[in-house]
Amino acid sequence: MGRFFGTDGIRGRAGEAPLDPATVQKIGRAIVRALGISEPRVLIGRDTRESGPGIEQHLAAGLAAEGAHPESAGVIPTPAIAHLARQRSGLRRRGYHLGVVISASHNPYQDNGIKVFGGAGRKFSTDLEDRTEAIIAELEGHPMGEARGVEQRDLARPYLGHLKRSYGGPSLKGMHLVVDCANGATSFLAGRVLTELGARVTAINDQPDGRNINRECGATHPECVAGRVKEVGADLGLAFDGDGDRCILADATGRVVDGDHVLFLTARHLKAKGALKGGAVVATVMSNVGLEIALGQAGIPLVRTAVGDRNVLEEMERRGANLGGEQSGHVIFLDHEPTGDGLLTGLKVLEVVGATRRPLHELAAELVVYPQVLLNVRVRERADIEGIPEIKQHLDRARSALDGRGRLVVRYSGTEPLLRVMAEGPDEAEVRSLAHAIADAVQARLGDVRPDLRQGDGRGP
Repeated sequence: MGRFFGTDGIRGRAGEAPLDPATVQKIGRAIVRALGISEPRVLIGRDTRESGPGIEQHLAAGLAAEGAHPESAGVIPTPAIAHLARQRSGLRRRGYHLGVVISASHNPYQDNGIKVFGGAGRKFSTDLEDRTEAIIAELEGHPMGEARGVEQRDLARPYLGHLKRSYGGPSLKGMHLVVDCANGATSFLAGRVLTELGARVTAINDQPDGRNINRECGATHPECVAGRVKEVGADLGLAFDGDGDRCILADATGRVVDGDHVLFLTARHLKAKGALKGGAVVATVMSNVGLEIALGQAGIPLVRTAVGDRNVLEEMERRGANLGGEQSGHVIFLDHEPTGDGLLTGLKVLEVVGATRRPLHELAAELVVYPQVLLNVRVRERADIEGIPEIKQHLDRARSALDGRGRLVVRYSGTEPLLRVMAEGPDEAEVRSLAHAIADAVQARLGDVRPDLRQGDGRGP
């Protein structure tokens, strides 16, 4: 049995292992056994993929077979399930023991996945994942049960109430916002919460049909929201990914404002209020060196971790920090939630705009970003690239050229068969040449027969 859990839960092609009906039922059973709680209450949510309801029914069958009581919140953002799973009152007498999300985040509609959150709103630990994996193996050959319906619960209101309580800025009355919902899980909530806070909202890509999630829209295609902001003369735009745990923005000039800008703006804001904890901001190796320089000038150290929100959260908790995140727009405001929430991230940026009474384009311009090139190469295997001479020579050349002047990060994706190449430095032409030389060498030696994905943005796990 290969490992099911990656950096962001279980992910794959819907209908194929490990997301075929029989395996999904085993996953449901294994989750309950790994948790070790008798008759746990489990809250399920999903994004808008056409495969979601079927996976939900088979997952519920597996959960129920082990004595769990599954309920469904239907289409709802991932962070909503993480938040609701934390609650011990107001939802039902004793709350939920687990939250499970059926989503493949920013991936295309053909993919799907399963993420598990414990009652504290945190993703399953690696120990619990390992235990779940072992139990799935033990269930091999176990007969599949009948798919079952799931009791539906409308939990949008308590989640939206939490978001509005977390917003500490003035009324949004008079602001015109463009909201790109990626035809995903925020489609029915993003415009609602912003309107209730006073904004005038132009919503785009909020008509999901099961197959258009993330299709040339949302946080992975921020040029879409940026173009609409300029077209309608809005104050700014917010773009979410398919499951709503990340947010990329666009200012009034049409400039894209990514997670590094969010960390910069909110860190300074928190420090000015005396509310920045832990003496540092936590980011990953993918954050631009410009963020490190700008925060340093503001007296705020930047601590880097490996890619992945779990790594960021662990370092935040170790340091007692309350702000951390990724360039991809996945930002953790630990005073409010232990997971990234795209809607909350957007609200926190609006909070800074309201408090400073300055437009986003002025605030964002104060972060000087080094030229950065992000390339994806689809690979047929995850070989050790340091051991392949024709690739290593280009790696060594790039490292030597950028030493003391920039950075190079080359890593495999945790959720897709991709090698990601990120290079940054003061000279964009040089950086681009170095990155493409590495990508070409990888493509020649390890590339899939399908075209490479170098048009991608390199974001995400």
